[in-house]
Amino acid sequence: MEIEHNPRLSAVEITQVWNAYMTNSLSVCAYSYFLNSVEDQSIKEVVRFGLDLSKANLDALEGFFKKEGYPLPIGFNVKEDVDVHAPKLYSDNYILNNVRDNAMIGMNTYAACIGLAARKDVYEYFSACFAKTNQLHRMAKNLMLEKGTYVRGPYLQPPSKSDYVKKQSFLTGWFGERRPLTGLEITTLYANIQRNHLGGSTLIGFGQVAQSKDVKKYLIRGKEIASKHVEIFGSLLNEEDLPTPMSWSSEVTDNTSFVFSDKLMMFETSSLISASMGYYGLALSQSMRRDVSTHYTRLLAEIMKYAEDGANIMIKNGWFEEPPMALDRGKLADG
Repeated sequence: MEIEHNPRLSAVEITQVWNAYMTNSLSVCAYSYFLNSVEDQSIKEVVRFGLDLSKANLDALEGFFKKEGYPLPIGFNVKEDVDVHAPKLYSDNYILNNVRDNAMIGMNTYAACIGLAARKDVYEYFSACFAKTNQLHRMAKNLMLEKGTYVRGPYLQPPSKSDYVKKQSFLTGWFGERRPLTGLEITTLYANIQRNHLGGSTLIGFGQVAQSKDVKKYLIRGKEIASKHVEIFGSLLNEEDLPTPMSWSSEVTDNTSFVFSDKLMMFETSSLISASMGYYGLALSQSMRRDVSTHYTRLLAEIMKYAEDGANIMIKNGWFEEPPMALDRGKLADG
């Protein structure tokens, strides 16, 4: 006789489902606004694909919560957290690049979800999410290549032959003979400059339309941090006569009217910081030159402090939604 096995969602699975619901509810708000503000029809089709995907994801995620008897997250909604008819805040090219970058972050997140999921339906859901998000990423990137707005990374000249490292100076950074950057170090530096440029431009727009003075000040501070990190990473590439990515700050309009709620913008900023911490951590593990790894360690600590300050603002304003947590046994025992 077959025994039916219906395991509950594990802590990691319910957390990944919860995070996905929060992110997709925000994406519905952002894509709904982008769809109304974008003018280029080819970009509009990419945004529409992203919006439809986020809506479908929300429907599927709601099913997980209902099946599990778990309360649905508050998340974000189009009625309260965005004015889809607000004046244009970002250019069409920014919107397309934003969709591409968010899809790339989404693929990284879904890949981790797939690796951690044990229950069949959760595994299959996140696998499908990865495939669809990969399709969105490909659509956005191909359109950027077609329009000439996608900038490829630096090229390397091939060596005359393959060889082994022979000197400890390979690890040197601050003192002594310093070797050229490896291809992996160049890749992470270049990519982190790109992300800081895009993130900085996002925060410029957010800062213009923020309602709270505390939020506005916080967002402006984030833009300044992003600019500083661009300067530091760029200086390492410039020393090798390597190109650096362009800024996207000119793609922000002069709109100062309400577009997104402060709650939404703070959550999105928090998500960007979280992604940056992951990328910096990965870059740190792949950088063997001491000066490069030291920069990442120091700058990682800076954005961790910035993230903590942001969390405090969200808690103060009642915007920090509680994620899935273990029971407080001490509180239960006290009655």
